[in-house]
Amino acid sequence: MKIAVDAMGGDFAPKAIVEGAVSAANHLPEGTKIVLVGKQGVMLDILRTLKYPAHAIEMVNADDIIEMGEHPTRAFSQKPNSSIGVGFKLLKEKQVDAFCSAGNTGAMMVGSLFTLKTVGNIQRPPIAGFFPLKNGGYSLMLDIGANADCKPEVLAEFAELGSLYAKFSFGIERPKVALLNIGEEEQKGSTVVQAAYQLLKINKKINFIGNIEGRDLFHGKADVIVTEGFTGNVIFKMGESLYDYAAEQGIKDPLIDRMNYEVGGGSPIIGIRGNVIVAHGISSPEAIKNMILLAKRQVESKVTEQIIGAYEDR
Repeated sequence: MKIAVDAMGGDFAPKAIVEGAVSAANHLPEGTKIVLVGKQGVMLDILRTLKYPAHAIEMVNADDIIEMGEHPTRAFSQKPNSSIGVGFKLLKEKQVDAFCSAGNTGAMMVGSLFTLKTVGNIQRPPIAGFFPLKNGGYSLMLDIGANADCKPEVLAEFAELGSLYAKFSFGIERPKVALLNIGEEEQKGSTVVQAAYQLLKINKKINFIGNIEGRDLFHGKADVIVTEGFTGNVIFKMGESLYDYAAEQGIKDPLIDRMNYEVGGGSPIIGIRGNVIVAHGISSPEAIKNMILLAKRQVESKVTEQIIGAYEDR
């Protein structure tokens, strides 16, 4: 297994990325390799200061960087030799099994759409987040930031994708799918959410259980929670701020501790033909390590191949 990592992406790149990759390398079994993509001389200077199993890390040179503030589509097309562009090329050519980045999320979405392509007729692939539950498990929430505005049909696609991911990754045969709303009643919410409800309740491919309110999220009523990226992103970042506040107050709590973005490390873009993980721009070495370990688990589960197979069988 080879996992490519964008060494130049993120607020603290390349140092934090390379250090996180080295930390992950020390947790990976023999035969699993991290491929750092970026300016080779810069990466090598950092690697020389660290101890790691030499067989576990290799480098691929990429001279350009897509900065955080650049326009995603324009930057991706104009900088084919960027660390993100080269990473996607490696993934498309199957030289690596996954590609991870804490860099420009928009560019990662552009690369996913135009280099890898979506499965079936998926219009807009979502970013899926792992939402912590009181029982120690997780629900899958999507979208958490890729698509701020969504039509009802797109929310219905999220429901199907989330259901398949939960089935193949969590091992739940009939995942419970809920629509995030301001009330449980069918008539509640915006016109978009009401229309999405009508699509979901007649969809035989999912186990739709209706609406779920914000106060029920931690109870595990649903295995998959469907929302647009605007709301999903706000919820996840509010959780991060709650963790930060608890840490400042010296509060240790198993649920709140798992709201720390470093614990999950990253989030998969699903509905595309490849394993792509995106991470927070502020990612620390610990977060990068966990992002790489998440990529490893996703490759091992073959969840992407199984989602592709499910759409091709229809």
